[in-house]
Amino acid sequence: MTQKIKTDLCVIGAGSGGLSVAAGAAMLGRKVVLIEGHKMGGDCLNFGCVPSKALLAAGKTAQTFRDAQKYGIAPVNDPMIDYSAVHDHVHSVIAAIEPNDSQERFEGLGCTVIREFAKFTGPREVTAGDYVISAKHFVISTGSSPFVPPMEGLDSVPYITNETIFDRTERPSHLLIIGGGPIGVEMAQAYRRLGAEVTLLERGPMIMPKDDPELVGIVIEHLTKEGIRIETNAMVERAENSADGGVSLHGTKDGQPFSVTGSHLLVAAGRKANFENLGLEAAGVETHQRGIKVNDLMQTSNKRIYAIGDVTGGRQFTHVAGYHAGLVIQNILFKTPNLTFGLKGGKNRDHIAPWVTYTDPELAHVGLNEPLAKELNVSYTLIEWEYAENDRAQAEHATSGKLKALIGKKGKILGCSIVGKNAGDLIGPWALAVANGLKISAFTGSIMPYPTLSEISKRAAGAYYTPTLFSKKTQRIVGLLSSFD
Repeated sequence: MTQKIKTDLCVIGAGSGGLSVAAGAAMLGRKVVLIEGHKMGGDCLNFGCVPSKALLAAGKTAQTFRDAQKYGIAPVNDPMIDYSAVHDHVHSVIAAIEPNDSQERFEGLGCTVIREFAKFTGPREVTAGDYVISAKHFVISTGSSPFVPPMEGLDSVPYITNETIFDRTERPSHLLIIGGGPIGVEMAQAYRRLGAEVTLLERGPMIMPKDDPELVGIVIEHLTKEGIRIETNAMVERAENSADGGVSLHGTKDGQPFSVTGSHLLVAAGRKANFENLGLEAAGVETHQRGIKVNDLMQTSNKRIYAIGDVTGGRQFTHVAGYHAGLVIQNILFKTPNLTFGLKGGKNRDHIAPWVTYTDPELAHVGLNEPLAKELNVSYTLIEWEYAENDRAQAEHATSGKLKALIGKKGKILGCSIVGKNAGDLIGPWALAVANGLKISAFTGSIMPYPTLSEISKRAAGAYYTPTLFSKKTQRIVGLLSSFD
């Protein structure tokens, strides 16, 4: 029997962004219906951020045994790795976080949780299983899923994606990875450190093409040193089952015929927004090639319907979805955008969001980098600092790394890229600076604890003033002032 529900807010998708909206609205006393047709917690908890970082942690621990000699400890070149136990570790991390995203928790907050797939049947109505929900406002937060490129024979070979790779209890002997973006690169290093042979295939001239090429080069140096085979300009055109039960890929590399065979294939060729089965036409919601069209307030072409996170086709990060969630809570419930939360008038500014690739060393970025600044014809001063000049990095043999920051007119911080140990944590203050239009003096005027990696940022900032501070002109001024002693 069909059940009709009227509510203040209907959230479609219980991933990071949707859960944040539902929790915030419920705690503010609004009636909320939360609809999820798959797993609570979405991609991040079940197939993305959480399991991948848990797997990377296992690989890093194995690598610590191999690298022990530089600390005066006898190394173990081939640590004993129980991949089934690694699988259990990954899923224990998911299980530890799962209660925060569970149906029980959100029902406890007062949400009505419906575990069905939703479809719009009108501009202010959706169906989900036996339910018909009408609401004052809707928020679409259905995320994204792995993009599987059209390729001859791919449908006849067993391949895995980030949605299936963490279910494996046996280590692949030779993992082939299509895609040199963050997912492909992180999984390449994790599986190599856990004992698999790994070949990474990237169709472009460089892996991680959105990052600073010089800093990507440092990551590549580490990956290749660990034994990962990286093939760029590799166009994979055909897949087939190999005679030994594995997978063979065929195509061209630098315009020449190319083939490679492995035991397993991971397709990490990007993401696609999940919006095709939502009945958006019935709701009057417009889309583009990458996802749902939204304005600066995260509203769709139907002003009663908002969309956030990956489904909008923008930057596909959990922290961006969370940021979008704050915007829609502010814009739907508080009406006056400047009333609360301090989110710059309630308008989307996700271009200021940082991103991190969690390789070892990590690669982090926020704002502009050199290639983008040159493309946009933005003038800047480049400041740099090497990890090797940091005492804590020396103490931990973590000297392979570098910070590069772009400083604009009047010392305004335009962007920063960091490669090295804990780069994902070090980028935080730079993200704060970019978001708030701070000047480089914000760093030079701060005191960083010694000895920490955070001093790299302080020293890089100081380097901005070095040419002026120690110039001939400054020396003459100091000399003149000293005459008054």
